[in-house]
Amino acid sequence: MMRNKLFLLIAVVLVLSSCGGKKDDVGLDLIHNTNTIDGKGSGERMPSIKFDRDVHDFGRLTPSENVSYSFHFTNVGEADLLIGGCSATCGCTVADYPRERIAPGKDGYVKVSFKSAGMSGRQVKEVTVMTNGDPARVKLRIMAEVGF
Repeated sequence: MMRNKLFLLIAVVLVLSSCGGKKDDVGLDLIHNTNTIDGKGSGERMPSIKFDRDVHDFGRLTPSENVSYSFHFTNVGEADLLIGGCSATCGCTVADYPRERIAPGKDGYVKVSFKSAGMSGRQVKEVTVMTNGDPARVKLRIMAEVGF
């Protein structure tokens, strides 16, 4: 019994301390789409997210700057697009994204914020955007040179 409580406590701590801010606000169970998982599809209409670019370099930053960049995307598919969440490789990087459905042909932004406090040297961080479309996951990358 004590072992189960310890395991549960460790699991809760790991979940609460994981990087990336809010995750799965829409709920991945809602946007789960087997057509994007196995790649075979059934011919049904699918959403498709397309970013104008997937990399942004902030250049040189001081060790105390807070910066952000908005990655522009368009739903180039044939059904409503949902973003189920964004996860980052580090707690210094947080993404904000639309929670509503994005109709075919419509666009939006995923805003990625980065805090350089306590860092030095070349920084490369990734944010994974999870969707109900094709592709189901897209990696966005930010870079910076902190301190000079």
